[in-house]
Order: sequence, then C-alpha cells, then structure tokens
Amino acid sequence: MLKIQRQKSFAEQVSDVLRAQIISGERDMGDALSETKIAKELGVSRTPVREAFARLELEGLVYTEPQRGTFVFTLNRCSLIDICDVRVCLETAALRKAAERDPAGLAATLKDIAKKMTRARKKGDDREYLSLDTDFHQGFFDHAKNTFLNDAYQTIAAKMACLRNKLGNHPDHMQKSYAEHLQLVDLISESRLEEAVDVLIKHIGRKEGSYWNN
Repeated sequence: MLKIQRQKSFAEQVSDVLRAQIISGERDMGDALSETKIAKELGVSRTPVREAFARLELEGLVYTEPQRGTFVFTLNRCSLIDICDVRVCLETAALRKAAERDPAGLAATLKDIAKKMTRARKKGDDREYLSLDTDFHQGFFDHAKNTFLNDAYQTIAAKMACLRNKLGNHPDHMQKSYAEHLQLVDLISESRLEEAVDVLIKHIGRKEGSYWNN
C-alpha cells in the first residue's frame, strides 16, 4: 500500500529547530526567545514561531511569563534532584522490563552504542559522546516495549539531553560516565540484572552531585 508522507508544518519545523538549539546549548538555559527575531532568522511569520513556543512549553523546554516573554527552561538544584529521582524510577523499570521482554536485543543495542562511545572518546568528540549517552538510556525504553513507560520518559528526555550537553561534559564526570556505561553493558550481557540496576541507580544519582559541583 502506498503511504503518503505528510510534510511537516512550519510550526513543526520551527519546533524541531528550536528544540535542537536548546538541547545543543546554542540557546542557553534561561535565554529570552524573541518571536520577531526567530521568525526573521528562520524566514517564517510569527505565527508558526508562536505555535512552536506552545509546543515546546508542553515539553517543558520553554516557559512563558506574562508581560515578560518566553524563555528557555532553567532548573535549580532542587529541581535537578527531582528529575534525577524520576529518572531512577523510570529507567530502572525500563531496564527490568527490557531484560524480561528483549534481553538479546537490549544487550546488542547497548554494545553497539558503547562501541560508538569508545570511538567518540578516542576522537575527543564530546558532543557525539553525549548524544550517544542519550541513545544509550533511550535503549532501555526501546527494548522494554512499553509505550506508556516510554511516553512517561519522553516528558524529561529532552531536558536530560540538554543537561548532558550543558553540564555533563566535565572531564571527571565524563570518564566516570563512560566507565559506568561499559560496566552496564557487561552486566546486562551477562544477565546480571540486579547488579546492573544497582550500577544504573548510582550512575543516575551521581549526576546530581557531578553536575552542580563542576
């Protein structure tokens, strides 16, 4: 059957551009976002930009203050601790479910990502490494095969990707992160699930201290 590909609307395209800029750090946390300037930069009217702001606000990547404007999200220390707590709940559940439903697929995916992480580390490509870090954790949800669990994770996934790019590239933090990813691959490949869960909890929990003490 022929499938017709729907072209993305201007609002969707603007959302994609702004989301990528926020995640990469091109637009920093707390930055003011001007409808007029963004519309001019992207060659569109202000309407799709306004619609994009609304989409990104639902994702938690921007917020609007009456009479002041729209800004890239920010997180204080308390909020970062809270988001890490949510990660622990969701990622450990996804890891357990993935190990139950698709252990071979999970192990293969994580091994492949870890190899790419190693290459990125050798090249000194921190941005690529951090992007792969996002892929690694998404792998738990991809193989858990639970749409509701994945949907819940997506509410914080973009924010976490942004935080990795902004705060997670400290050399000491990155080395610990890399070592723990390799450890997780080994444990999951050997079906040592409870040990893997323990490492994952420490891996996610440490981010609170590592991010804010760098």
